[in-house]
Amino acid sequence: MKIIKNIFEKYKPLFEQGGKFEKLMPLFETFETLFFVPNRVTPSQGVQIRDAVDLKRLMMTVIIAMVPSLLFGIWNVGHQHSLATGETLSFMQQAWIGIVVVLPIIIVSYASGLTVEFIFGIKKGHSLNEGFLVSGMLIPMVVPPTIPLWQVALATVFAVLIGKEVFGGTGMNILNVALSARAFLYFAYPSQISGDVWTYLGDKTPIDGFTGGTSLAIANEASVNSGAVVDALANSNTVLGADFYSFSNLFLGFIPGSIGETSTLMILIGAAILIITGVGSWKIIVSVFGGAYLTGLLFNAIAANEYMMMPAEYHLVIGGLAFGAVFMATDPVTATQTEKGKWIYGILIGVLTVIIRVFNPAYPEGIMLAILLMNVFAPLIDFYIVKGNKERRIQRATV
Repeated sequence: MKIIKNIFEKYKPLFEQGGKFEKLMPLFETFETLFFVPNRVTPSQGVQIRDAVDLKRLMMTVIIAMVPSLLFGIWNVGHQHSLATGETLSFMQQAWIGIVVVLPIIIVSYASGLTVEFIFGIKKGHSLNEGFLVSGMLIPMVVPPTIPLWQVALATVFAVLIGKEVFGGTGMNILNVALSARAFLYFAYPSQISGDVWTYLGDKTPIDGFTGGTSLAIANEASVNSGAVVDALANSNTVLGADFYSFSNLFLGFIPGSIGETSTLMILIGAAILIITGVGSWKIIVSVFGGAYLTGLLFNAIAANEYMMMPAEYHLVIGGLAFGAVFMATDPVTATQTEKGKWIYGILIGVLTVIIRVFNPAYPEGIMLAILLMNVFAPLIDFYIVKGNKERRIQRATV
């Protein structure tokens, strides 16, 4: 690290005031603080809490938590390619196909988003907003592997520019940035973000009888046609058998879907990392799962249609509910801040997700709209929680 430190020290005068690249100082600081803690400290007067954790380190923890889902998603792209084409491929061959497909999406996401961030950073005279370190990875995780790269770039620029920078940058945005990008794609280019486009085939021809539809798309189609959802999932693939969309496969993630959303197991490993490090709120994660499961049980009791009769636990493993609960709903900027508010916020996300799935065939993936809606109401929830606390304290203080 000393060698890297010496390199930064050698070229730093060129970016300081009066230097040749003075205007690019925010860009230099961005890369310097990725490797080293800033040398600026809080004032010595008054009580201050100091440690080695800054916003960049916090965001890196979230990225580390996403690594299990990302690595599995990369392999699963190659695995689904192998199933769809009928080829027999080794683990490394499947992983390589996934790398070839996923890596360009990640590069385009970071390149387009950081370009916008750098422009605003240089204009405002501050270093890169660290929040995009996470958003830049989340966006590739919530899109299908077949997404055109130009759409990734367009959605990322939209999310950073309209979803965050117009509100003042990191810490000021109302809506989750990654979900803003996905929502933009969903409404602007629905044919590329939904339907039977979830399996990467390259120039290969899929084997007869193989479907590339997502579990949510199959469940939604079954409910529309008044068919049993679980039976539809079991019979959806005539080639790979009835266990292709079994509960265990849905939980483990050996199914078509968005790059990082298929494996609930890998997502839960990431959730454990966030909770242990204190970065993610366990209350929000648990309440989202709890709200969805209890709503599923309620619908099971009503049983007014086939979708309502789908076992409640299936809602937890199909679609992006698990990924949204762990990595989207816990966003510290757009989520509620009060402890009681976190329970309310999470439960409502879970409830709305299942309601949207069951009653709105046009939007089978309810977690995206549920989180975005609750992002808007999060400040209102906190307001009434704080107001209620103040009123109770005033009443206790009254003699």
